[in-house]
Order: sequence, then C-alpha cells, then structure tokens
Amino acid sequence: MAVKEPARRSRLSQVLAGILVNSVYEMKNYPVVLLNTVVSPLSFLLVIVFVSRGSLFGVGIEGGFIMAIFSAGMGLSTDLSHLKNDFKLQDMIVSSPTSWLTYMTGISLSEIVYSIPALLVLTILAWFGLSLSLAGALEFVAVLLLVFITSSSIGFTLSTFSSDIVQSFAFTRLISTFFSTIPPVYYPITYIPLPFRYLAYLSPTTYAAELVQNIGGYLSLSFTAVITDWAILVAVTIAVFVLARTKARWREV
Repeated sequence: MAVKEPARRSRLSQVLAGILVNSVYEMKNYPVVLLNTVVSPLSFLLVIVFVSRGSLFGVGIEGGFIMAIFSAGMGLSTDLSHLKNDFKLQDMIVSSPTSWLTYMTGISLSEIVYSIPALLVLTILAWFGLSLSLAGALEFVAVLLLVFITSSSIGFTLSTFSSDIVQSFAFTRLISTFFSTIPPVYYPITYIPLPFRYLAYLSPTTYAAELVQNIGGYLSLSFTAVITDWAILVAVTIAVFVLARTKARWREV
C-alpha cells in the first residue's frame, strides 16, 4: 500500500503537468484561443435555431455539447503533434516512467479545460432550454464521456502518425466535419430522407445524438433501439481505445 501511494501521486502529478503545459499556459498567455472553443458549437446552434424558428433549440443545445466534447477530444491530434514534432516532448515522455495512457489522459483533460467556456455557456442554456431528470442528466453525461473517449483515442492515434501540425489540422477538420457536423447531431435523424438515413449511422456520434435526443424528449426510441444505440456506442469506444493502445506509434518515433 505504501508503494502504491507514491505511484498514484506520481501519475497524478504527470496528469496535472499535461494540463498545465497544454492548456493553462496557452489560456493565460493567449486568451484568444478560448474563442474557438466557444464559437464553433454555438455558431451551429444559432443557425439551427434561426432556421427552425426556435423549434430545435433544445436539440441544438444537445448537439452543441456533443460537438464541443468531440472537438475537444480531436484537439489532441493537433496539440500532441505540435508537442511531438516541434518540441520533441514525446521523445522525452517515452524515455521517462510516464506511460502512454497517463500522457494521453493529461492532455485529454487539458482539452476539457480549453472547452470550459463553451461548456459553461451550453450548461446555462441547458438549464433554461432542457428539462432533464437526475437520471437523464447522468445518462447524458455518460454519453458525452463515451464520445470524449472515442474522439480522444482517435486524436491521440493520429498525432503519433503525424509528421507536421498542418497535416494534423487537415485530419482534425476532416474527421470533425464527418463526425460532428454532417451527422444529425443538431437535428433529429428523422429529418434525413430514409434512403440517405443509413449513411448517418456510419458515424458514432449519430448514436450518441439519438440517445441524448431521446433523453430530452425530442426523439422517441423504443427500448430495443436505446439498448442497440448504447451497445454500438460502447463497442465503438472500446474498439477505438484498443486501436490507440495497439496501433499508435508511441515508441517508434
């Protein structure tokens, strides 16, 4: 027990160091970086609200949460690429006792710190625009957690293959578009004509959106559909995490 306690403290200090290096420093010295995390999810929310004349306000708020969380996870791709290629930080981490999971966790949490302004605004809007029970709120958070683990795993894996931050930016924007903009995140999937609706199910965020929209009462899913959505979302999260664990170029750099 005495041996495990210092090890836990060491991992915690390593995680906190990741948060300090990747978010606190930039937020303190370059406050403008916070604008991007706020503008992206809220801009889509405003467009959806105006186009729907307010009828999709609640759905838009839920979509804003999904986009903010997914984008936060994908932010690992560019940030880790920058730290790896420009500062050679990954080389130092690999040669230290820090594991890939501790490194990934620290930087992932730093992305959440980046997203606090957007999440705070969305939370205030949700307080007035959504009606969730305690169980519903907990389920909502669980869905967002799975989305974050999925996008963080993707972002981490891509960063280890990237040779330049410009390349990472391209992949991040492309994946974010296909996973959080094109899929029915800001609107119910029923708005998509049936022949094209099946394409939306290629994105894991579609299942996340269906679950949160069902929680909010904007989409009526059967019990079987809810279980299926949960099963697919959990399976995708596990698969992508295992992919990050086994295929990421962690030590071969």
